Amino acid sequence: MNIQPSTSRWLLCVAAVLLLCIGILIGTGFSGKEPSGESVMAAFAPVASLESDEYTLTGNDTDAAQDGSPTVSAIAGTPAPTLDNWFAIDLVPSAGSTASPNGSAPSGSLPTGEAVAVPSPFPTQEADFRIELVRDGEEGEPITQLPIKRVLIYHTHTYEAFQQTEANPYRETQQWRTQDEKYNIVRVGEELASLLRSMGIQVVHDTTAFEPPLIDSSYTRSLAMLEKRKSMGETFDLYLDVHRDAYVASQPGPNAVSVGDGSVARLMMLVGKGEGQTAMGYDQKPQWQDNLQIAQRLTDGLNSQVPGLGKEVRIKSGRFNQHIAVGCLVVEVGNNQNTLEEALAAMPYLADAVYQELRREKE
Repeated sequence: MNIQPSTSRWLLCVAAVLLLCIGILIGTGFSGKEPSGESVMAAFAPVASLESDEYTLTGNDTDAAQDGSPTVSAIAGTPAPTLDNWFAIDLVPSAGSTASPNGSAPSGSLPTGEAVAVPSPFPTQEADFRIELVRDGEEGEPITQLPIKRVLIYHTHTYEAFQQTEANPYRETQQWRTQDEKYNIVRVGEELASLLRSMGIQVVHDTTAFEPPLIDSSYTRSLAMLEKRKSMGETFDLYLDVHRDAYVASQPGPNAVSVGDGSVARLMMLVGKGEGQTAMGYDQKPQWQDNLQIAQRLTDGLNSQVPGLGKEVRIKSGRFNQHIAVGCLVVEVGNNQNTLEEALAAMPYLADAVYQELRREKE
């Protein structure tokens, strides 16, 4: 009897799937127990090296009995997996699967709810089945991965420092300035970066000293950094140029607000229109109205946590490199009459306001 090539191919497919199902049943020990509340859907990530002739995907070696991880072994002698010869299967974890079907000790880790892949014994694009990871629930809705948000923190005036205290003394390089990053504005930026990272936000904290050799040309050097990152394809949702403001006696309002037994430096967002002193300005101007809206939302977010923490948004005629992208802002943290402790105490509130702004963009 002659068997057509297409029929032969499908017979191989059926045989391969049956062999894998038998391997799964053996690996789980025919426990007969109810599966855990989550299904593990196959994806595309081989455990072994691509040069290997055999691939083994197994459950947790010590915790499998507790977490119900499945154990799977690929068919020996199958070709190294490529984008053209992977296929996917639906696995339901079963408790007690601590050894692979061939009796060997588990060689990898596969926590319940994760995705696995095995190489197909038939290298053909026709046998490529994609299955999404879903969580079992009342409606079985797919898991939606929220887009990752990125924030760049930098300091055009890198050496700006605060009122010295007994706990935080420093050696001045100029009045109200120090190169010591433990005491200048870089320390404040790192505190903010750490808090945002703990919230799941990707943060780049550029601590380059832009002030040398002359502070008057600092913005030229920080712009070069921004343009270089942009040319390399780096983009961010917010670009925060974090400064320490200068104290002005005529400035309204206090320098800090009281929260419990502590004192917190007030914050101010600065937006540049890019008009310059002549109102002609730069060839490339910021989208300052968009930046103003973001600055106002951040300020509102601060004041919703602590009334008076956020000062009124300041709009100036300068550009402040804010033409680089929408979301590029200057953040003034206190002034030189505030202490470093007060500046650091303000960062949890700023981090929360930033998080809420980024969350708003996701929604």
